[in-house]
Amino acid sequence: MDLISLTCILSSVILNASAQLLLKAGINAVGYFEFSVTNIVPISLRLVSQWPIIGGLACYSVSVIVWILGLSRVDVSIAYPMLSLGYIINAAVAWYLFSETISSQKLVGIAIILLGVVVLVHS
Repeated sequence: MDLISLTCILSSVILNASAQLLLKAGINAVGYFEFSVTNIVPISLRLVSQWPIIGGLACYSVSVIVWILGLSRVDVSIAYPMLSLGYIINAAVAWYLFSETISSQKLVGIAIILLGVVVLVHS
């Protein structure tokens, strides 16, 4: 995989992970809510007025474009598993920003993901 291809794939992964984190920040600002027919419109308006949610959706949009650019250069059997790096990014940043716990089982899973990505990149 050349540098441009790797940059496209990793940029898309980072944008996708950022989108998830922004969506989480936005929903944290809204708080827990019950889904019902009567509150679909008010909750929807609250959700779409949150800047982190708007930013998350924008990151998703850009990540899809960059992902398509990456797929034009890399086999999907190599590119798609690289998305798993998003789990690692999200786990680390969620631990830092949202005080989510990272158990020893999660750390083992993260290590397995990293090993798999390294094997794929070098294949």
